[in-house]
Amino acid sequence: MTQQTKRAPGRPKSTQAKAQPSVEVKKPPIIRKEKEVTTKIYSMDGGGIAHLMKSSVTVFDEESGRVRLMRYCPNEHSVWAEEQSGHAIVQPIYFKNKKLIVSMDKPNLQMFLDLHPKNKANGGNVFSEVQQTKNKEAEMVSEFSVHDAVSLVRDKDIEELLPVALYNGIDVNRSVSDIRYDLLQLAKKNPSTLIDSFDSPVVKARAAVYQADQYNIISLRKEGAYWHDTNKLIVANPTGQDCIETMTRFCLTEKGSVVLTNLNDRLEALA
Repeated sequence: MTQQTKRAPGRPKSTQAKAQPSVEVKKPPIIRKEKEVTTKIYSMDGGGIAHLMKSSVTVFDEESGRVRLMRYCPNEHSVWAEEQSGHAIVQPIYFKNKKLIVSMDKPNLQMFLDLHPKNKANGGNVFSEVQQTKNKEAEMVSEFSVHDAVSLVRDKDIEELLPVALYNGIDVNRSVSDIRYDLLQLAKKNPSTLIDSFDSPVVKARAAVYQADQYNIISLRKEGAYWHDTNKLIVANPTGQDCIETMTRFCLTEKGSVVLTNLNDRLEALA
């Protein structure tokens, strides 16, 4: 009986799926069309719940270079009397609660108020347009500033906060939480001042002067600042002035910079 040759077994099939190349999925850009603000809001400084404004006034028109009569007539396309029809009906203008909202379908009323001589934009002192976008931007800047100041109070080490606290008249001889709390109130009340304090050379100099006095490196008296060990005068203090302020200003001068360096070196040696 003839023997059949066995076929060599083929390569075993891989049980693992081949790795697929990664495909970067790009997010399509969001299409947006910024809408132009066409509704205007006008605000009065004075007036009561309801204020009636006359619907006709004589103004100087810069484009034509002459004095013209301007009237608000809802059924007319123009605010100039000579361009209006013989059927023009003048309508009074009411400010309610010191506000007047004029929608985009009343362009003649917007123009009348924009050109009115009592508008603050034209040198008047009765009413003005509320700059909605600018007000929102200013409010955002203010909110972000408060957020930044609060973050500094929260995240900064206490050693970095102490000079700022001293400069702003906060008692540092208390618990860390009390110092942070007072700085937090300052951050909410005047964030820009607090933020600027961290990089101010005046703040750092004042802190060095205060600490030098506390550690008996210098002596701050009514008549001036003295070296504690030799009793030699560093700088005289004018009558009625705060000696720590005088010494701080002196340390920021060219002559006083040597003294400030000396104070910082001695304080660092004590740390």
